[in-house]
Amino acid sequence: MYEEIRQNKRNSIILVVVFAAVLILLGYIFGQVAGFGYFGIVLAFIISIGMALSGYFKGDKIVLAVSRAKPASREEYPQLYNIVEELIIAAGLPMPNLYVIYDNDAPNAFATGRDPDHASIAVTTALLHRLNRAELQGVLAHELSHIGDYDILFATLIGIMVGMVALMADFFLRYTFWGGGRRRSSDSSSGGSGIIMILALALAILAPIFALIIQLAVSRQREYLADANAALMTRYPEGLASALEKISANPGVLEVSNRATQHLYIISPIKSIRDRKKKNSLFSTHPPVEDRIRRLREMEGSKN
Repeated sequence: MYEEIRQNKRNSIILVVVFAAVLILLGYIFGQVAGFGYFGIVLAFIISIGMALSGYFKGDKIVLAVSRAKPASREEYPQLYNIVEELIIAAGLPMPNLYVIYDNDAPNAFATGRDPDHASIAVTTALLHRLNRAELQGVLAHELSHIGDYDILFATLIGIMVGMVALMADFFLRYTFWGGGRRRSSDSSSGGSGIIMILALALAILAPIFALIIQLAVSRQREYLADANAALMTRYPEGLASALEKISANPGVLEVSNRATQHLYIISPIKSIRDRKKKNSLFSTHPPVEDRIRRLREMEGSKN
């Protein structure tokens, strides 16, 4: 279990480094083709800082508002507070803000925020009604693991990188379409400029797809890590395994979810039951549920 946690952390760091390298490469090549030189990298850096600050301070509020999550009162949801308070003592974490997504038939949950001191957990009413205490404890431990591992900030930064790559690619394609790239190419007598232009166009088209694949790969790695940490926190992997079975088998649709927020949930809220269980793919936001359940039950079996 501990080796799996270390491996997931290493893989995630490698993916972020690759992501940053791609971003720098795009800034350099687009800058050369557009005639900006190294200013392309500087411009990319300035824009990414602005996006990072916005996402860092306001990202969680935006996600909660889009998800129509409402603050959960202790009087109305005493069990929810009781479970979370037990878990934060075990995990050594501060108390997160608790939210509930009302009027739905899809059990699910997610965590958001910039750090453990500014974190929130949102659960659907269907999750509270359909899971028993041990299962609910497993789900909440999973979300607290995301908070403790700074996955909530990690996801924000990766999202910013994806947005930055898409923004740069869109800028270059528009620049080329308006004629700037063609004028730049015609003004140059070097035959290599045409090759650079073709390379830049290919990158502008493929880079956003590549960036999305990296984002989803990172998301899948963090889900495995949060599952393992939740099993350690509760000392009962079967609770989370059983919860994942119930959530994935439920046909209810979470209408407030969308493509931008689906990676935050414990199980993708906008996929069919068949899609949730199919083998891993490059464009999956989560690992296959059956694989996650199998790993958790192997952890349970290793205890006996």
